[in-house]
Amino acid sequence: MKRFLLALSILFLLSSLVACNLPASPTPDAPEALAIPSTSIPETPAPVEIDAPLVEAPELIKIQFISALDGWGITESHIVRTNDGGITWYNVTPPELTEVGYSVEWFVLDNDHVWIQKPDNANYPFSGFQFRTTDGGLNWSKIDVQYSGADISFLDANNGWALADLGVGAGSNAVAIYQTSDGGATWAQKYTNDPNREGSSDSLPLGGLKSGIAPLNMQTAWVYGVVYAPGTSYLYRTDDGGATWSHIALPFPTGFENADVGIEQMAFVSLSRAYLKMRAFADASNLIVYTSNDAGNTWSLTPTLIPGGGDADFLSASEMLVYNRDQFYVTRDAAATWSVISPDIKFGDAYSSMDFVNASTGYLIAQDPTTNQRSLYRTDDGGATWFPVIP
Repeated sequence: MKRFLLALSILFLLSSLVACNLPASPTPDAPEALAIPSTSIPETPAPVEIDAPLVEAPELIKIQFISALDGWGITESHIVRTNDGGITWYNVTPPELTEVGYSVEWFVLDNDHVWIQKPDNANYPFSGFQFRTTDGGLNWSKIDVQYSGADISFLDANNGWALADLGVGAGSNAVAIYQTSDGGATWAQKYTNDPNREGSSDSLPLGGLKSGIAPLNMQTAWVYGVVYAPGTSYLYRTDDGGATWSHIALPFPTGFENADVGIEQMAFVSLSRAYLKMRAFADASNLIVYTSNDAGNTWSLTPTLIPGGGDADFLSASEMLVYNRDQFYVTRDAAATWSVISPDIKFGDAYSSMDFVNASTGYLIAQDPTTNQRSLYRTDDGGATWFPVIP
């Protein structure tokens, strides 16, 4: 009943929006040509039913939306997907995946191609299981891999990278770099800085915690993270498929030359345009945004510091959105200027994560700090107003 009422209210809202944008009916002073017959308004086709069991009001931990309607999610017990904006969810969990939750990592390329990484807890961190689908979760294949956890990034359905976590200790982080060219069916190790492994190297230093990998192609990629040395950023680049790495220095804003910094996100939104997000702490925590318009060869410091840091979505070559748990910061000119949007719901400590598909439409997970219940919200005006999709 809740799903029906929610669907009905959304359809009513969409109908109202359509009606508001239609020209008014002709009046005696208006040309008859402005009248639009009702048959000119196309009906919105119903979403195609997915051949999978339904999941009622899933409590989502992670989300990834492909469009305003199509999205994927992770719960404590399921991998789920929707094709109607989160109203209906289908259980597409791989049959052999018996535990999900926060231990699972993933990469969603499109509605058909998704990869799930699950650690082998009996042999952590040196083995794990990877599940991949090429038909939207209707069928999955399972691959044994030589790492338990990894940041996975695919360039297309065949070519991908994995930054495998081999263990953390005393401010150091051993990793290995893997590549695949067959969609994850097989992975080849290209590099490791683990001194306990044969052929290890220190061009990607053992010291520092690695946050993620950002590939441009199968030869060039960046690894980023945090190193506990004031005024030092952890950013390394390879141009030989991961065999060797070189440090990339970034310019710091005035007053942050000796700040503690950590690079939290980096992404390419086109073959030439990239964004990089760094959190810096001097007298207070701030977010620093860098851009590149030459495929990462050079990086420019943007002028605005966003107070408190926060999560970011890199949407296009010109659009980016940041939420600092208080306000949304939106840019449409590649971080040269920002607009500040105050949401009608103050999520605060209840905020868990978000995913925007464009500068207007986005989804947000909120977790009640008292009951731990998770809810899914949606906005269609860039974060100003929100309505619950899963209360």
